[in-house]
Amino acid sequence: MTVQDIRSFNRFYTNVIGALDYGRHLYAPYTLTESRVLYELAHSPHTDAADLRGELSLDSGYLSRILSKFEQDGLIERTPSERDPRRRRITLTQRGRETAAVLDARSRESVGALLATVPADDRPRLAEAMHTVRTLLSSRRPAPSARRHREDVVLREPVPGDLGWIVQRNAALYAAEYGWNTDYEGLVARIVADFAEDHDPHLERVWIAELAGRPVGGVMCVRDDAPGTARLRLLLVEPDARGLGIGDRLVEAVVGFARDGGYRDLVLWTNDVLTAAGRVYRRHGFSLVAEKPHRSFGADLVGQDWRLDLHVSPG
Repeated sequence: MTVQDIRSFNRFYTNVIGALDYGRHLYAPYTLTESRVLYELAHSPHTDAADLRGELSLDSGYLSRILSKFEQDGLIERTPSERDPRRRRITLTQRGRETAAVLDARSRESVGALLATVPADDRPRLAEAMHTVRTLLSSRRPAPSARRHREDVVLREPVPGDLGWIVQRNAALYAAEYGWNTDYEGLVARIVADFAEDHDPHLERVWIAELAGRPVGGVMCVRDDAPGTARLRLLLVEPDARGLGIGDRLVEAVVGFARDGGYRDLVLWTNDVLTAAGRVYRRHGFSLVAEKPHRSFGADLVGQDWRLDLHVSPG
């Protein structure tokens, strides 16, 4: 393989995905780079300019101009960083989130249309070839730091197959780590089926955490029976992805969504053996309001009810 081979492939690929075809208005009214910055902001809640520069390898002056444009358009807000007061935390406004969602939907539609031209029998071969390219080129790069690993995690909406993944991974992980039987799998399956069959997308949502192209976590926010109350359900992080702050990001996403949706309270039910999850809930302001022993899933457990008052300002 020569340098020319790679350059030729790059020209072919950018043409196929329409990255340079501004006539299609894929990113309008923003450029491809501006759209990528919006995407990072939509999927990284704790982001500042230095993080974005490192993640996207952008010139600081160029990035500053992009962020100033976003601020003028009402897409972002800049506040002092909690980690370092010398930095400015960048967050999307409601308008910014809506804009990012529109651009993301256009991109998904464009890629979906492209994939539709590939025969179903050829798609596994295409996926394997793309995986090979990514693996071979990534293996020649310096090992990323823990911070970079954390930023590689993307929170996204579920695609076909993800809801089934939630059921399967919940069942397998809790059986392996706590010895729970198939009663728990049945419970998770009913929760997921209820969501799939009937949910209000403005008030209920599922998030999938993705790392290196595979799901590594998930969580749900659904309406509770009590008026004005949302319920957090099925928080899960794969063992090999723990320690990257994924649980915190998933819970933070639920809290923000519930607060923006006008809920007064956010509740959840869990068991005392899930100590790591309990620490995550406490960090986000939840209070343990009740405990009750029970026998479920083939084990003696202590159920816990947690509650967060969404009218109380965070921090």
